[in-house]
Amino acid sequence: MEIETPTKAYVVSSLMAVKRNSGKTFGQIAAETGLTNVYVAQLLRRQAQLKPDTAPKLRAALPGLTDTHIHQMMEPPLRSYDPSIVQDPTIYRLNEAVMHFGESIKEIINEEFGDGIMSAIDFFCSVDKVKGVDGKDRVVLTFDGKYLPHTEHKVEHMVSRLTLQKD
Repeated sequence: MEIETPTKAYVVSSLMAVKRNSGKTFGQIAAETGLTNVYVAQLLRRQAQLKPDTAPKLRAALPGLTDTHIHQMMEPPLRSYDPSIVQDPTIYRLNEAVMHFGESIKEIINEEFGDGIMSAIDFFCSVDKVKGVDGKDRVVLTFDGKYLPHTEHKVEHMVSRLTLQKD
């Protein structure tokens, strides 16, 4: 008899129900686990992998998590998204902001660091709420990524070429 693997949507729904039933915010769970609020959301949405050292902290913060939940969260996730999410106004506006400011951000990265990019793998992200000078709520997004310089592609640095030449 074959055991059916639950879909990602089912697992995410179950994990989000545990969060909802806890009554805690992503920020509260983050404070209890030492993670960023965005990373907590990624764990519960199966966009990040739960590490063994973090599992007890997350379980303490969310006692409703089962052994099955923990096991599922420790599996490498399929980091994907539903393309229709781009239609959501928040996601659309984030894309719009990056597109609008992207060229200037790139120029400043190149000016400050050189020819390179910001990693999206060695990357931290958080969402914070502050009061603006006018007293109205403002959203602060922090993207904290490792700088990765573009490299010159020299044959002598290409290990696969060196290995192939020996054969």
